[in-house]
Amino acid sequence: MAVKIRLKRMGAKKKPFYRVVVADSRMPRDGRFIEEIGYYNPLTDPIQVKINEEKAIDWLKKGAIPTDTVKYLFNYLGILADNKKAEKQQSESES
Repeated sequence: MAVKIRLKRMGAKKKPFYRVVVADSRMPRDGRFIEEIGYYNPLTDPIQVKINEEKAIDWLKKGAIPTDTVKYLFNYLGILADNKKAEKQQSESES
């Protein structure tokens, strides 16, 4: 099963609001998901992004693949950088 971390669109017409979810890649965009890990509101200035870092890193370690937009949000929050540091420390401690 290919698992992706992607956005689920919510909100009214012309007023999008997104939830960051972990879902099977075969499910539709707004369909069934495994877990909700945060939200993203692009309409506010500055944008509102809140993602549970522990859950996001846990899913990345399990092999979940983030979409391009979610990768951008992870970089914006520094989650991918934290994940790479943790992986590097684990590989050094195993050696």
